[in-house]
Amino acid sequence: MFIRRPLYLILFFFQFIFAQEKDLNLPNLGDRVSGVISLEQERILGQSFVEQVYAQAPLIDDPIIQEYTELLIYKLSETSQVKDRKFTIILIDEKSLNAFAAPGGVIGVNGGLFLNAGNEAQLASVLGHELAHLSQRHFARNVLRGRDTNLASSLVMVSAIALAIISNNPTAFISGPAALQQQQLRFNRIFEREADRYGFNNLIAAGYDPAGMGQMFENMAKVRKLAGDNPPEFLLTHPVTSSRISDAFNAADQIEFTGGKKNTINFEFIKGRLKARYNTSSPQTAVRYFEKMYEDIPTNENKYAYISALQANGQTDRALDELNEVLKKFPKNLILNITKSEILLSGQRFNEAQENIDQVLNIAPGNYPASIIKSKILSSKKEFIKAEEILRDLLIGKNRDPGLWIQLSEVQRAGKNIVGYHLSRGEYYTLIGDFDNALNQFQFALSLSGNSFQTSETIMTKIEFARERLSKRRGF
Repeated sequence: MFIRRPLYLILFFFQFIFAQEKDLNLPNLGDRVSGVISLEQERILGQSFVEQVYAQAPLIDDPIIQEYTELLIYKLSETSQVKDRKFTIILIDEKSLNAFAAPGGVIGVNGGLFLNAGNEAQLASVLGHELAHLSQRHFARNVLRGRDTNLASSLVMVSAIALAIISNNPTAFISGPAALQQQQLRFNRIFEREADRYGFNNLIAAGYDPAGMGQMFENMAKVRKLAGDNPPEFLLTHPVTSSRISDAFNAADQIEFTGGKKNTINFEFIKGRLKARYNTSSPQTAVRYFEKMYEDIPTNENKYAYISALQANGQTDRALDELNEVLKKFPKNLILNITKSEILLSGQRFNEAQENIDQVLNIAPGNYPASIIKSKILSSKKEFIKAEEILRDLLIGKNRDPGLWIQLSEVQRAGKNIVGYHLSRGEYYTLIGDFDNALNQFQFALSLSGNSFQTSETIMTKIEFARERLSKRRGF
């Protein structure tokens, strides 16, 4: 299920968590579901969904946060029921609490989810629930319940759902068919209970404290209380009661499981990074705010937020001094060491930044955020060919990352690789479903490609693909 709801969390009486499948009256996940909507059709739907989100939603273009989120989701997937672990993980630049799953392995996470999770176990409880929606193929089973097996109808449904997520407005569903509202906004409670149960088991199997789910309930209850007469939509449709909170903790207490992980230092750094990102005051005021916050509550999270504020305010030396204090406690931490190069780069200390990031890459070859930073450093030093090579290596494994294509195009433009620039821009527009602009970019590249037969053939293939997608969209 992937309608606009902030969390598919444990919003039911927890005695159902350990219910037997026969009690839940669940259908067989075999040929019956695949006969309604195949895995390939789910991938097509997922691609359509992703195109619309990429095109219109504000995204968090931060490789450090992206890497952390992807590693956590892939780690949780190893102990989940998900068989196809080819995920598209989208970070929405929105401070409200939300997470969603869409067919084809799409998982979306708002920045606000991190802000409202007190530790990594709480965050993992939400992500585990989303993985359960994918593993149990709840979208396909919902289509089965509605008896509308038409792929075009499902594409309309996905489009309306994407609109609701992008606009941060659940009433956006009104623009879709009435059947969509009935089918999607009233998602079967049985599916939610099933996702809760699988997510809860996954949390334990992954080694986390099962109390994380109950703690998320408490966090949500606090949000509801503070919201007064204007609570978030998800709390109106999924009210949190004291009995549900107690049921959550009772369920965790019944598990004979000790030593579960509650938190990690990396979660604290990522949350601190997002705290600084969503602070709306001026850079100078933010520095004073986070300095005072760290003095009052001296956590790693607040320390990192303070360092981020110093960097944003251009106080490179002071930011490095504060960061080096933390590095004394965690000298091998990749996030801290990558952040150091990031601060050095922002202070235009390019040689120091490169020396530091090379040390990181010697320890972790091919690391995504470290490679991004090195490419930026090399580009700043006008070593454009080397910078481009790094990004191309990353695209081997991340060729559906629109932000990566944009960064490559900027390096190519700065390095006067104009054909490459237009090709990369074309790839970007293709990923976000803007095939008119993609076609224009590829045609520009073709006109500049000269007499290179191989290059021209490659570009023509991309042009034909863009034309084909435009024709299908226009119904020709």
